[in-house]
Amino acid sequence: MARIASVDLPKNKRLDIALTYIYGIGQSNALKILDASGIDWTKTTEDLTAEEVNLIRKEIETNYKVEGDLRRETNANIKRLMEIGCYRGERHKRHLPVRGQRSSTNSRTRKGPRRAMIGRKKK
Repeated sequence: MARIASVDLPKNKRLDIALTYIYGIGQSNALKILDASGIDWTKTTEDLTAEEVNLIRKEIETNYKVEGDLRRETNANIKRLMEIGCYRGERHKRHLPVRGQRSSTNSRTRKGPRRAMIGRKKK
């Protein structure tokens, strides 16, 4: 089993799909990484040699920000927005949608389950 960027890649998947299991690498970046390292994207992770794994690992380390570093940077950006008190930061603080979506009826995922109205009965 190949281990890249502290993530175990699944065995029976094509390489372009398996690389997307790493946080920060999507389909297009996976194909770019494989092209740069000169590895066929139709191979499965079982068929990789140790040399090919090292080529992929080196390409990711030098040119991409993934996993812990990327998560830390994203969280720092959100904290910065909340500290300066901008609109997006306030929306993050209140756990509401940030990108202008309707929030009066939708956004149940972001707001959580409905709160019961206490003392309110229907007759």
